[in-house]
Amino acid sequence: MISNIVLGVSLVILLCVVSEKFSYKIGVPALIFFMFIGMLAGSDGPMHIQYSNFSSAEMICSIGLIFIMFDGGFNTNWKHARPYVVKAVSLSTLGVLLTAVITTVCCHYLLKLSLEESFLLAAVLASTDAASVFSILKSNNLDLKEGTSSILEVESGSNDPMAYLLTITAIGIMASGKVGNIFLTIVIQLGVGLIMGFAFAFASKYVLSIKNVLTDGLDVIFIVAAVLLCYALSDKLGGNAYLSVYLMGLYLGNSRMNSKRAIIAFFNEMTSLLQILIFFVIGLLSSPASMPATMGLSFAVVAILTFISRPLMTLILLLVQKCSLKQCLLISWAGLRGASSIVFAIVAVSSGIKLSFDLFHVVFLVSLFSISIQGALLPTVSKKLDMIEKEANIDKTFNDYEESIDFQFAKVHISEGNPWIGHRIKDVDLPFGSQVVMIKRDKRSIAARGKSVIEQGDDLIMNIPPYYPAEKETVSEVRIGKGHKWANRTLEDIQIPNNQLVIMIIRGEEKIIPNGDTTVLENDVLLIFKGE
Repeated sequence: MISNIVLGVSLVILLCVVSEKFSYKIGVPALIFFMFIGMLAGSDGPMHIQYSNFSSAEMICSIGLIFIMFDGGFNTNWKHARPYVVKAVSLSTLGVLLTAVITTVCCHYLLKLSLEESFLLAAVLASTDAASVFSILKSNNLDLKEGTSSILEVESGSNDPMAYLLTITAIGIMASGKVGNIFLTIVIQLGVGLIMGFAFAFASKYVLSIKNVLTDGLDVIFIVAAVLLCYALSDKLGGNAYLSVYLMGLYLGNSRMNSKRAIIAFFNEMTSLLQILIFFVIGLLSSPASMPATMGLSFAVVAILTFISRPLMTLILLLVQKCSLKQCLLISWAGLRGASSIVFAIVAVSSGIKLSFDLFHVVFLVSLFSISIQGALLPTVSKKLDMIEKEANIDKTFNDYEESIDFQFAKVHISEGNPWIGHRIKDVDLPFGSQVVMIKRDKRSIAARGKSVIEQGDDLIMNIPPYYPAEKETVSEVRIGKGHKWANRTLEDIQIPNNQLVIMIIRGEEKIIPNGDTTVLENDVLLIFKGE
């Protein structure tokens, strides 16, 4: 029996991994394939697995969402997002509320649902899904102009707490028939959520900064335990637990800590596995035979969200913040629904409230339509609006981009007059801890040995100990556009603060290690190191 379960689980995971690779080729998020695999395994599929336990599904999906929320904050690159944080946070708070209000009104008056049911449906669907948006952007290697990628990253990563708050408020209203003190509930949820999030972030960073407290590998286990404890205590105290873990992740992800690259890699892989699990469970829980009855309502809700609620909310909040109309339209189109909306629908169904429609399958179909149609057209819409940043890299908006850069290898060119010429490698006084691993000579790559003799014109590829900058030490980019005050001037003539140094100039495909006589040209990209 156990071997059959293990076999089934392993086959499902392998099938999901294969489908993810396939999804990149056709430009559709792999999350859709995970759902379809779950549907194939479900009661109406070939495997006929009978699963309709919403309570267990809520538990599984909620635990997964905890770490997805934490990883969303942990991977947000604050340095890139900071200039756009006001716009993004306005979308993830007031934007979610406005979306819910507009959708509620439309569902009540256009679709003739009761006011309470309209509010619940609107609350569940009020947030956008970060995994769906960025799986599309990453698979198409798209970065967006005007900081749009950073706005979408912060918005979609941080808007679930507000949607969850509205969802539990709607559930409470339907369960008790009373509105209650909504304002007090919001204050407690947000207040406790903020306090617990930052308290656990500070405490976790302090523990991680103490030497010899956590041995290799235990730092990751410690963070996992801390995230779960943060969520549990915040929830017990009446706080917004999803907000707490997101803030904890945001603070830790933008702090210096030991083994950070290993921690980022672990949570990236962990959240990928959890996303597979969540969408598979969602697919397993669904019943294709029940979907035709909800198809009409689902299409109507998709139309309301796509063409009324999201565009109106975006224009109201972003035009006053001097965003261009193109950017507003693109952000509006990028409001994809996904896992969190379906998880919140599962929470509502498992609470036992009575509804006149099948909430789970309506939200399931809305998310499916949103990801497959709206999501698939996102690259095309971005191109039509001329909002694609062709020379940028979408990965730069994430913390794992910076952490993935490993300066373990360096190239040393042996020019005329170098004192190493004619000497064996083992006789050369190399920097402590470094090693020559390869010699590039006349278009040949030679494995370096201690007895290898260094010749003029060689390029020595050296392995050197990596240096991890302190918290206030940063490397940033400066793009030299037309008319820039540094253009056509030497570095010696440019006034740069004493704690800063231009360490590299990227000129097209060429990477230049500069000196004081190096002239800066238009379209150059300068990498500037800033010390404490």
